[in-house]
Amino acid sequence: MSPTQLPLAPLPLHGGDLAGAAARWGRPAEGWLDLSTGINPWPYPLPHIPAEAWHRLPGAAEEEALRRAAARCWGVADAALVVTAAGSQPLIQAVPRLLAPGRVAIVSPTYGEHGRAWAAVGHQVSDVEDLSSVDEVGAVVVVNPNNPDGRITSPEILSALAARLARQGGLLVVDEAFGDLRPDLSLAGRVGPGLVVLKSFGKFHGLAGLRLGFALAEPVLVERLRAMMGPWAVSGPALTVGTVALADEGWAAATRPRLAQATAELRQVLTAGGWEVLGGTDLFVLARPNRLPHDEAARLYDRLGRAGILTRAFADRPDRLRFGLPSDSGGLERLRRVLAAP
Repeated sequence: MSPTQLPLAPLPLHGGDLAGAAARWGRPAEGWLDLSTGINPWPYPLPHIPAEAWHRLPGAAEEEALRRAAARCWGVADAALVVTAAGSQPLIQAVPRLLAPGRVAIVSPTYGEHGRAWAAVGHQVSDVEDLSSVDEVGAVVVVNPNNPDGRITSPEILSALAARLARQGGLLVVDEAFGDLRPDLSLAGRVGPGLVVLKSFGKFHGLAGLRLGFALAEPVLVERLRAMMGPWAVSGPALTVGTVALADEGWAAATRPRLAQATAELRQVLTAGGWEVLGGTDLFVLARPNRLPHDEAARLYDRLGRAGILTRAFADRPDRLRFGLPSDSGGLERLRRVLAAP
């Protein structure tokens, strides 16, 4: 087997697949240390969920309360510009249906579901390195901050691009899945023609299993997206939790520095363990071995997995791995120990 080949089964498309990891390496004696996702390991404390949220269909008033909380949280001018969904994934799959098939540029490398969703409905998808290569396209997709490298695009540049695309009947899609880490970068308060902003609830709030996501757009696009989501798009418990959590500004303000400190500690461990940090956000770090060949990351992915540490590998970039945050000092020390092993 060459160094660029990852052993055993094909790589998973997404992080968090502990069953797949167990099938690949067996069950670790110490249990899994799952660093394969970019999810806050210190989740928002669940509020009281009324019994009727479980046994009644979600109500329009509860959904409206969630939209208002989201609009206040992100500085959206009107709650009517907010679409709710069971996670951002249904919205990622719906947005390409807003335009007739045409040319789409996706600033890459980035979250792979965008390309798959646009291609699935007949668009011609091109991966581009930066926004200088997006002339003569009908749509542009930018993840900001980007996954997996944390690349940042200024709101001013994105706003200008959205205006240009709007004049041409096109669309800019800005995925702010990790945007709650950097509110200063958000376009939520600038929603208008030619722009759709996607928001993920579960990553920053650490409640990915709740399945809650949002799209922010002009009214005509909101109407179409809501029709695609259908009735009762968000569960009653998710409406309750999301409304409370998005209104909790104190928790968000305290969480950002905590995540920043944890990320700094993770970066230190990786650097000391022989890795070069390539980028990331305050929920994950992208790195590669600083000794050649860089595609040794493929071998180290397997060694970490056999030690019970699950990371995120990339089939098209076997020189790097993405590491999420451990939830405690014990997990960080376990990673340090495995990286230091010969």
